[in-house]
Amino acid sequence: MNILLTLLFLIQQTPDSLPADSAEVVEIIRPAPPTNVTAVDAPNDQGGAILVQWEISKDDGGGLNNIILYNVFRAPSEEGPFNYLGSVGAGRNTFGDAAVEKDRVDNYYIVKAQTKEKVESEASNVASAQAASQWFHHGRWNILVLGFLFTCFFFFFIKMAKGKEVFIRKIAGLDAVEDAVGRSTEMGKPVLFCPGIGYLSDIATIAALTILGRVAKKTAEYETKIIMPNYDPVVMSAAQEIVKQSYTEAGRPDNFNEKDIFYLTQDQFGFAAGVDGIMLREKPGAIFLQGVFYAESLILAETGHSVGAIQIAGTDRVTQLPFFIAACDYTLIGEEMFAASSYLSKDPVMMGTVKGEDASKLAIVAVILVAVILGILGGMNIGPFGTWFQKFVDWFGRG
Repeated sequence: MNILLTLLFLIQQTPDSLPADSAEVVEIIRPAPPTNVTAVDAPNDQGGAILVQWEISKDDGGGLNNIILYNVFRAPSEEGPFNYLGSVGAGRNTFGDAAVEKDRVDNYYIVKAQTKEKVESEASNVASAQAASQWFHHGRWNILVLGFLFTCFFFFFIKMAKGKEVFIRKIAGLDAVEDAVGRSTEMGKPVLFCPGIGYLSDIATIAALTILGRVAKKTAEYETKIIMPNYDPVVMSAAQEIVKQSYTEAGRPDNFNEKDIFYLTQDQFGFAAGVDGIMLREKPGAIFLQGVFYAESLILAETGHSVGAIQIAGTDRVTQLPFFIAACDYTLIGEEMFAASSYLSKDPVMMGTVKGEDASKLAIVAVILVAVILGILGGMNIGPFGTWFQKFVDWFGRG
């Protein structure tokens, strides 16, 4: 009987007697972590960026071959806490941190490999770096060389202009300023100056105000009335000061009338209609249309032509130049407006900058011609010109 009881007890303790739903213990296998993590300041930038690099995990492409991501973490100190920054895919070993808040401050990084089961490896070694801005982009030496060359042009011509008179081709529209004001004086009619519908932030408007100073000085000398309707109140205020200064320099501040420089409206065609009305009532002997113009350009120019005024126009808006050329006596085309201050003042420094700009343009044209010749000869497989052309393109294509 005792033997039978012993056998029954042993049978109950065998594995087959365990419940079917007993839990199995599964061991979690972590992937190998990335190694040799380094952090360096991102090169050729304005600061605020650090590059983190590492050697990929042994289980990335080998071993368990189950890596899908590398997660990057950052902390303000080596002890942590490390906050998640971002991830890159398997096989990649570089991460760019472009969200560094302060330059010249240590930032600490760790990297963890992650499997498709979202199991992360142990943390890598800690790497640190500081972000800093660079003075110069080392991949853009070509721009530095060209900038230095053009600067030399400017200084050379400025120095030359101080020693002798520098020749700049005649600009008929600017030479005709005195004749136009003189014609108005002889006819006993006022001069109308319209600065267009631009603002003081427009280069063409600034150039127009420069020409205004010259015109106002002549009207002061000849004791001729100048009328100037304005589209923008800020331009009006600047124009009043310029005309006042011109009258003072001419020795006739008593002839200056602030009410002759007035605000009209900021409606485009309302402004055009108002200026047309002034032309028809006052019938000026000379009209200056200088500045920013759009669809109203031909309306103003045709009305000025109908009253028999001598018209000198100028704008940097290419689409409006044909209308001015067709309806006006003289037209300042594009950069002729910008050169007006130098041309009228004859100041050596300003004249030197104009000549330096012309020399720079000539150098650019020469470079383009050389590139065209090298490209043609290289395309025909003549000598080493193909190699020279490729080096030429590579050098100018940097940055």
